[in-house]
Amino acid sequence: MKAEELKGKSKDELKKMLLDMKKEQFNLRFKHSGGQLENTAQMRKIRRDIARVKTIMQQSEKAA
Repeated sequence: MKAEELKGKSKDELKKMLLDMKKEQFNLRFKHSGGQLENTAQMRKIRRDIARVKTIMQQSEKAA
């Protein structure tokens, strides 16, 4: 996910995306601890996507 894609989204869309990503991160952590997660790079990707969404939300609040 690119930051340019996120900048065009509304505040509500970003909140929903953040909630979905946190749920996915939770599920990935459980799979990883149970030894069922084959692609561990997914954890890193979702963590960085969450950071991107939070950054865009913070920037939009500052601009307003």
